[in-house]
Amino acid sequence: MSGQPPGARGGAGLDAGTGQPGQTALRLVWSTPLYLRSTVALFLSGLGFSAAAPQIASFLVGELHASLTVAGLYYLTNLTAPVAGYLVGARSDRTGSRLGLFRLCAVVGFAGWTAIALAPRLWVPFVVSAVVLGFAGAATSQLFAAIHDQATLRPRPANDGVVAIVRMALTAGWVVGPVAGSFLAAVAGSRVMLLATAVATLAQLVPLGALRDPGPAGPASASSRAHRPGVRVMLPLLAFTALYICVYAGESVKYAFLPIYMNDRLGFSPALSGAIIGIQPLVELVLMPIAVVVARRTGEVRLMVLAAGFGVSANLCFALTGTAAGLFAGQILMGGVWGVFATLGIIVAQRLLPQAVATASAIFLSSTALSSALGGLAGGLGAAWIGLPLVFLVPAGFGLAAVLGLAVMTRAR
Repeated sequence: MSGQPPGARGGAGLDAGTGQPGQTALRLVWSTPLYLRSTVALFLSGLGFSAAAPQIASFLVGELHASLTVAGLYYLTNLTAPVAGYLVGARSDRTGSRLGLFRLCAVVGFAGWTAIALAPRLWVPFVVSAVVLGFAGAATSQLFAAIHDQATLRPRPANDGVVAIVRMALTAGWVVGPVAGSFLAAVAGSRVMLLATAVATLAQLVPLGALRDPGPAGPASASSRAHRPGVRVMLPLLAFTALYICVYAGESVKYAFLPIYMNDRLGFSPALSGAIIGIQPLVELVLMPIAVVVARRTGEVRLMVLAAGFGVSANLCFALTGTAAGLFAGQILMGGVWGVFATLGIIVAQRLLPQAVATASAIFLSSTALSSALGGLAGGLGAAWIGLPLVFLVPAGFGLAAVLGLAVMTRAR
């Protein structure tokens, strides 16, 4: 699979649409309103969602008096997200209304987070999360579908770099959000923090303003709106998404058990534990633009085989080293995993279903909910069976399955 978009193979330094010297990805983002405004919107999206994610269990226990077991079950409400994402994506591919559906999903997200923040009873967050927030999460996939449409209209060698920059903004929001959410919850309370999440979700609308969808991308786009892709056509995308779920499942295991392991078993100071946790997103942000450059030479899926191998090695470091240096090494390797997958995953997903890119984007991006549930279940059973730190062998096994599956996919394509 090539690392370049169709039509970008002519001259390495030429704009494929005009024959003029090509722009760098950064200049292209800066000069294209859709790219620039999507970058800001996705930073706000990441900021809002990541501020709430680590605090929601504390809110359920502290404000609504849930037990720890019931609070843990809240995360199962994410299992409806892939269904909501598919419905929104299919509608988007039929109508071509990417930004209209994005705006609707953002408003729905604002209403959902506001309802949770003001919830008088424990059942309210569960129902709202299961029924409403799945549609809110589909907003991100609509922006990536619109970016794909724009890139198809004006093929350039730098288009993959544009996706990397926009995706970095989402990751940057997830770096800042947990810190901001923890601070706001400590100062003003969990309900105020959740209201702030609602405001950040709605604020995604501001950068996009009245911007309209890119024009139709050609004859293929019109035919794809008339026919929903069948299951057989979607099989490569579904297989790739399943392998991505295997890779991502390790994240929920890591965030659940690595802090406990460092603090309770190894006796690390809070500063050392925080440094180990914090090194991963920094490495990820550095590697995201590099991944695009390397993928042009190796192919995206081949590079993902290597990245999934990094994930296996990282979990072996967590399980077997028992030292700060070993855990730092594991987190640096994890930064390599997500520097590749966070950047290239959406690109590969869209190319596996080019006639329905919004559906592909929604299925791929909403799969993180399934992987979190899978990782949480497998990690909980593994911790009860083999304990800490050997529980990290469980995600290492998932990662090995992903390595083998991606290698097969590389040969098949």
